[in-house]
Amino acid sequence: MSPRRSADPEAATFTERARRQQLIDCTIELISTRGYPSTSLSAIAERAGVSKAGVLYHFSSKDNLTQAALTQVLDQFGGYVRERVAQAADPLAALLAYVHAMIAYQRDHRRQVRVITEMLLDDHGGTRLKTPGSHDTYGRWQTLAALLADGQEAGVLREFDTRTMSLAIGGAIDGVIGHWLAHPDLDLDAAAAELETFTLNAVVRRA
Repeated sequence: MSPRRSADPEAATFTERARRQQLIDCTIELISTRGYPSTSLSAIAERAGVSKAGVLYHFSSKDNLTQAALTQVLDQFGGYVRERVAQAADPLAALLAYVHAMIAYQRDHRRQVRVITEMLLDDHGGTRLKTPGSHDTYGRWQTLAALLADGQEAGVLREFDTRTMSLAIGGAIDGVIGHWLAHPDLDLDAAAAELETFTLNAVVRRA
């Protein structure tokens, strides 16, 4: 019986961590180009230049590997947005930074967007259907609702239900990105500016 990788990620050697990262990178590339159903363990192994058993040494199943890839993408996406929001000078600037960062990341990371879309659309044989842009996934609408609540508390945003508004703004972002994925000629920078104006008109307190 071949040795198994330690269950403790901290105990993994540098070589093991590098191999795991390579497998995740190959998985992201294949899902983004072939789609989730066609990304098999054999295909990942071939792309990484290892045996299928070598893949299973690090990840016990396709689900575990693809979930690791999705988690990495979402963590990087979330970190990108949080960093830019944290740099904002006030609640209104933070809200606009959120909208802009959501568009900018997806503009510059098309492969990662494809992974998110493919994974959220996968129904695992009809047992787990998810909708694209699901706003309660990974606390997404809650993050935006918190920004809206900060603006209300600061007195710069009008009173409204923050959950409803976060779903509306998130849905607008998803709609633009969905169209861009199908029609890459869409100017996302111009779209981001329009979404910022849309958001301001929807939430800012008027005198």
